[in-house]
Amino acid sequence: MRVLFGSLVRPVWRTLPRRALATAGGLGLLLAGSTRLPGRAPDEELGLLVLRFVAFAGALGLAFLLDDPARNTSSVTPVGRSARAALRLALTAPLAAVWWLTAVLLLPPATRPQPGRPTLEFAAMAALALALATVAVRFTDSAEVGRSSALWLGTAAALAILTPNRWGLLATPTDPWWQETQLRWAAVLAVTLTVCVAWTPEPLRRRSRTSSLSGGTASGGV
Repeated sequence: MRVLFGSLVRPVWRTLPRRALATAGGLGLLLAGSTRLPGRAPDEELGLLVLRFVAFAGALGLAFLLDDPARNTSSVTPVGRSARAALRLALTAPLAAVWWLTAVLLLPPATRPQPGRPTLEFAAMAALALALATVAVRFTDSAEVGRSSALWLGTAAALAILTPNRWGLLATPTDPWWQETQLRWAAVLAVTLTVCVAWTPEPLRRRSRTSSLSGGTASGGV
């Protein structure tokens, strides 16, 4: 199994949505770098706002992570969906971490907020994007779910903007409900990670049907 898993690294790497990831990543770095333009006064609240936009750009790119043009053929391989999704995440997560660190460091020190809270928000947005893609893969047969997942992520962002800060996710450190906001971000992260873990495996009915088809093909070949 280890040899089989290792043999998937190269084809999975080739099928990663590099264009979507690169576009979103480039946009995020441009947003972070905009804080260094002349005439920008140091402002941690502005830095937090910019990092939220950067995090959203990164999450939009990750919404395409589970796009797999070969999904309908790879479903009959001995390596299940969970392993394939984990491999995609393992190949992408280190790059996403380096990207986020670069974006944070692009902000001038006087504008840069404490990185822990924005990092929590980025992790929650990224997990939400992956959860939306996971749900789409789970309940549809589409090989490319990134576009619809990105649309739903945009809808969630619009709802967050319209929700008053007292009950929402976009409070700032000067608001009295700042701590409650961070607890809500932690809850979003926990719930979306649970969704990813619970719904990434293929349904038992589909798995048994695939196994029977594979068995029928093998017996027919004999």
